[in-house]
Amino acid sequence: MSNVEQAEPTPPPEPTPAAEPAPAPTAGGDEALRALEQEGDVAADYLEALLDIADYDGDLDLDVEGDRAMVAIEGEGLADLVGPEGAVLDALQDLTRLAVLRETGRRSRLMLDIAGWRRARRAALTTLGTEAAETVKSSGEPVRLDPMTPFERKVVHDAVAAAGLRSESEGEEPQRCVVVLPA
Repeated sequence: MSNVEQAEPTPPPEPTPAAEPAPAPTAGGDEALRALEQEGDVAADYLEALLDIADYDGDLDLDVEGDRAMVAIEGEGLADLVGPEGAVLDALQDLTRLAVLRETGRRSRLMLDIAGWRRARRAALTTLGTEAAETVKSSGEPVRLDPMTPFERKVVHDAVAAAGLRSESEGEEPQRCVVVLPA
């Protein structure tokens, strides 16, 4: 007989749950709001570390708009983090969303803005959508706009709807564009 005890076999690890989108806030959706605030906090921690590593100075501002956590980095000399036509900003947003997924287990729709670039882009796209709608109203002919990212198309669709017309997206990424249609 041996004095060595045999350890009980350990059960296999639990499967990791599939990533689910963060719950959308509803009236009285305190839990959903807390989840979005948590996304913002995780994103801020990730971005602060990234700024430190890359030796950039920036102030982070966290907010929740609708069903999205919003993180803005403001400061001088951040143009390299925006890149040409926001390409670096989009990549940093994707990386930040992955960091949130890793930490929370939930997919994020977080929106990142750096040096006000996305805010300015939204204003320009709103103007573009409104002007395209006015052109369609006066000519009665559809107007096809240049290819855009999903974020950009959403802003234009919203501006066209606010002008009382409808629009649709056509084509395949990365050449997908908005077509503004007559009433």
